Amino acid sequence: MEQPGIHRHLKISGRVLNQLMKLTGYGCIIIAAALWGGIGPISKLAFQEGILPLEVAFWRAVLAWGFFGTHALIKNQTRIQKRDMPAVIIFGITGVTLFYGSYQMAVNSVGAALAAVLLYTAPAWVATMSRIVFKEPMTRLKLTALVLTMAGVTGVSLGAGELNLSGIRPSGPGILFGLLAGFCYALYYIFGKHFSDRYSSPNLFLYILPIGAVGLIPWVPFTHKTLTAWAALIALAFLSTYIAYYLYYMGLKHLEPTRAAIMATLEPVMAGVIAFFWWDEYFTPLGYAGSFLILMSVAIMIWEGKAVSSKE
Repeated sequence: MEQPGIHRHLKISGRVLNQLMKLTGYGCIIIAAALWGGIGPISKLAFQEGILPLEVAFWRAVLAWGFFGTHALIKNQTRIQKRDMPAVIIFGITGVTLFYGSYQMAVNSVGAALAAVLLYTAPAWVATMSRIVFKEPMTRLKLTALVLTMAGVTGVSLGAGELNLSGIRPSGPGILFGLLAGFCYALYYIFGKHFSDRYSSPNLFLYILPIGAVGLIPWVPFTHKTLTAWAALIALAFLSTYIAYYLYYMGLKHLEPTRAAIMATLEPVMAGVIAFFWWDEYFTPLGYAGSFLILMSVAIMIWEGKAVSSKE
């Protein structure tokens, strides 16, 4: 006969283990967000060494391909079905060529902090595309989030001021590149939903990264690279791409997707903090207010998605 004390002890141990797993998940997501937040500041180091934005995007894709490819080979996850190749090619062009390229151009034009904020217009793009493509209803919360996003983008565009002490100012093309990066980032959700039950992330990145890199080649003026430039490019590919994705998906094993998505919104915050201390980037009060509105819209979209899921 089982002793009550032992049963109680096992229940307590189970709860403790569950809490530890959740803490591990939160830790993984926070580190991943910090690594993603380092994309802009690390890229600026490469720019400072004379590497142009699209070449940085190219080497990020190529070097990350090496890391993801090695992972896929070790795990023997290298096959892909022929019927999926058209979608994979489109994903490679939008998710790597356009996404990596536009984000680097945004960082170079408006700074790491503002580029990261504009990147997180992605949930608004997702809501809009879902309405058009999947005929999902536009709820009041989604509409509110879209309005907040537009107001936030207006705020950061008008109130960014001198983004850093070296004199970078917001520009129309830079804002557009940031919004394009947000749109391409949103496509990760669309393609991710399509591929998630068939391929692991190393398996998928094994194919989309070289496709995206090839798409960048015509626009890349290759230049001589210093050791510092190579260090920045390798850090961008290994830490801010491969390790960040690896930790994010590890965190998903211990957390609900909604919680993970909320924690991932720390990325622009992390980017802003790193850019402030490393590159002296800052916003005016209006710019910070706009950033807050964009992050609030992200939180609303995530909360709305959680509410819908709980009803199903």
